[in-house]
Amino acid sequence: MSADMKRLYWGYFGHFNPTFKKAVKFFSGSYTKSSIFQSLTALLMVGSFLCFLVVMGCSYFFMLPSTEKVVDSDNRNRDSISISNSNSSRSSDFLNKGCNVFDGKWVIDETYPLYNASQCPFMERGFDCLGNGRKDQGYLKWRWKPQNCEIPRFDVGAVLEFLRGKRVVFVGDSLSRTQWESMVCMLMNGVKDKSSVYEINGNEITKQIRHLGVVFGPFNFTVEFYRSVFLVQPGLVPRHSPKRVKAALKLDQLDDISGEWIDSDVLVFNSGHWWTPTKLFDMGWYFQIGGKMKLGMSINNAFRVALATWQSWVESSVNPNRTRVFFRTFESTHWIGTRQNCKVTIRPTHDVKGRQTSSISDAIINVVKNVPINVRLLHVTKMGAFRSDAHVGPWSDNPTVPDCSHWCLPGVPDMWNELLFSFLLSE
Repeated sequence: MSADMKRLYWGYFGHFNPTFKKAVKFFSGSYTKSSIFQSLTALLMVGSFLCFLVVMGCSYFFMLPSTEKVVDSDNRNRDSISISNSNSSRSSDFLNKGCNVFDGKWVIDETYPLYNASQCPFMERGFDCLGNGRKDQGYLKWRWKPQNCEIPRFDVGAVLEFLRGKRVVFVGDSLSRTQWESMVCMLMNGVKDKSSVYEINGNEITKQIRHLGVVFGPFNFTVEFYRSVFLVQPGLVPRHSPKRVKAALKLDQLDDISGEWIDSDVLVFNSGHWWTPTKLFDMGWYFQIGGKMKLGMSINNAFRVALATWQSWVESSVNPNRTRVFFRTFESTHWIGTRQNCKVTIRPTHDVKGRQTSSISDAIINVVKNVPINVRLLHVTKMGAFRSDAHVGPWSDNPTVPDCSHWCLPGVPDMWNELLFSFLLSE
């Protein structure tokens, strides 16, 4: 109650105090017959007072400020936003207004991170930087902000309901596995019974296993990962090949496990980190097309041939009426010189030093735009270029080997998934 209202109330109470005394005397029988007129006057005064209380009470009820909690839109509880018309319209607006969601900047947001790594059993130990001894936590507090629009806030309840009865499949290298782990941990945050979320075959999360799948029992959907670092088929060395050839990469054949990717509702690809001289030529890997070795073919040309094979497979094998296909571009690394020099910063960098572009990303962009069915591009190269603060660095399960390629979790891959979910919920 305001101070003015209090003064008004007590003022009226003081005014009616003598009347109360008279009323008490009347009802106690201390008044004589000669004072009946005064008693009736007192009763009228009491009645007037009661009417006054009713009027003032109603006034107070209507004048009192609303006690409804006002919540700033940037600090809403991520897990409590309902699938409302307003939320759906925001999701579609960020696509329909011609906004490039991949052109923006990182801004501090104290509502992050989206989950606690120590509470997610599917988190690979090597990506849990806090658990591996990292002391600063500022890298957890950054959110991607497009220049001319907003990415809808992650709504775990909405995503869980959207995915009910569906199958999500990630295909690619260890960066794909990182995004897969990120998604599982983000979604687990909205499941009350954590024991109802489990790996299909009871497998532990390891770097070399070819297939991992997590079931979300209450919602009857799975989130799976298939390890296929090149997307195309590795093969044996043809006869009479030079001694330096230890393995062949069949650029005109998609990975032989590709048949397992088809029956999915969401299909997310990545590739690129293994398309380097150290991963290929230095290890004795060379390219093969039509059964013939192409020893002089460059890595960039070989990658384009592999992507053409991927495009042909998508066009012939994927049902566009069911499966939503995504391809993520190359993820920026922050090695300094050699791959032995990795310095993780405290804050994101402003000097991206050309990391916002990549020949690998350019090849992916070119092939995606030529696919006749709808394939959504996740162009994350520029986003990652700023995040020199978010790599695993020395905080892995093997601190003697620094890592400026992979990302800490929680971290940058969570933003990839926020974008992915926004596209899924808005299209």
